[in-house]
Amino acid sequence: MINATLHILFNTIKLGMVDQSIPNQNNFFFHSPSIIRYKGFLLIEQHNQSWLIRQEQSPLILLPFRTKICSLKEAKQILDAKLLKSQDHLEAA
Repeated sequence: MINATLHILFNTIKLGMVDQSIPNQNNFFFHSPSIIRYKGFLLIEQHNQSWLIRQEQSPLILLPFRTKICSLKEAKQILDAKLLKSQDHLEAA
């Protein structure tokens, strides 16, 4: 619910910045990236359908990274794998 509200608010703010004299600008804003919260991380969809994944708060467990072009489900799986790998390294130390 909060994500949907933020997405609507974000799109409303961006629509106020549209210059009506520039054609097709509305299409750019309506096809803007999504921002998803997942396990304390922000998954930010890029325009080429890849994902920028960064932690919401400090201390950083993982550095921000980008995925290849993939779906949201695949991006979550990539993040889960990296989290599991980082936990394994912490336990070994």
